[in-house]
Amino acid sequence: MTYRGRWTAALLIGAAFAATEAGAQSSTTNPYRATYGWERLPAGRTLGVVSGVIPDPDGRHLWVLDRCGGNQCAGTDLDPILKLDLDGNLVDSFGAGLFAFPHGFYLDDEGFLWVTEGGSHGDDRAELGEQMGIGHQVLKLTREGQVVLRLGEAGVWGDDERHFNGPSGVAVSSNGDIWIADGHRGGNNRLVRYTRDGRFVSAVGGGVGSESKEAARFSDPHDVKVDSRGRVYVADRGNSRIQVFDPNGNLLYIWTHYGKPSGLFIDRDDILYAGDGLSGMTRTGPPDNWRSNFGWEKGIRIGDLKTEQAWVVHFIPQADEDVGAGIEFLGVDFGGNIYAGEVSRERLVRYVPFRPPLVGDGR
Repeated sequence: MTYRGRWTAALLIGAAFAATEAGAQSSTTNPYRATYGWERLPAGRTLGVVSGVIPDPDGRHLWVLDRCGGNQCAGTDLDPILKLDLDGNLVDSFGAGLFAFPHGFYLDDEGFLWVTEGGSHGDDRAELGEQMGIGHQVLKLTREGQVVLRLGEAGVWGDDERHFNGPSGVAVSSNGDIWIADGHRGGNNRLVRYTRDGRFVSAVGGGVGSESKEAARFSDPHDVKVDSRGRVYVADRGNSRIQVFDPNGNLLYIWTHYGKPSGLFIDRDDILYAGDGLSGMTRTGPPDNWRSNFGWEKGIRIGDLKTEQAWVVHFIPQADEDVGAGIEFLGVDFGGNIYAGEVSRERLVRYVPFRPPLVGDGR
């Protein structure tokens, strides 16, 4: 077992002893501390809303999707896709002019980066992009910045096989299937599946105004991820739940023990990290049934997908919980450090794990 695997096992075993036999959904353990200012960008360049952090397979770099120093890229000449080393130094960047409101971020098994445009039609975050002929697309890029595939029609919204409405998340299965959460708040409320070459296969849910709490329906699906077995996880944020589907799009589980999830990340050990920056807040505006989630704290919930119910075994309270919308996007490097993008503060928080006793090392 690798150090990373032993470290993860130690955390999860410790949490299992802390939980009751009745199957408590979370423990009181929080083996992380929040740190700030990890990034070291060139003079004059700052991070805005970070909507994705992904470790590069080389283990020495991270890919970061940043909304161009604020919460919008339309009209700027800044690169939204950044490559940083583990000390936070900028190594490379690209993507200027490609995106208006970059939202979903993914690195597939073949090394390609995927980015979605998350502004839905009628949302002011999409308006400027639509005027520029940008938006409502999912792009596949090389790690040198070359666009090799576009899904959707630039600047044109719709809910058919060739159009999106503010796609919020993208993930790619090991067989090449492309899964897209379409779309952001006020968007299409559906999960769409395509083949590796971009041919439409199927859709679950869908249509503007189709928000629903019924099984296999959605209200503001905000992110999507795939585990090592090809199971598909949708952060059904408006319904304060995660819906889990098999590799063919059939519903397997509905989990309500991860708060109000906005962003998901699944690491190489099939550990699930869910970012919740909206629980406890009154939510207003369209859609009318986008429910608040009172009685829950903002933060990061961590569970083991290798267990049947994937109960939450660690909870990291959000730093500065009382400040507006918080954690929406997150990623984890191979050392177990969590990088969480906060919306209202437009900052990246790095959560560093304490080093627990390792299993079987005699300490």
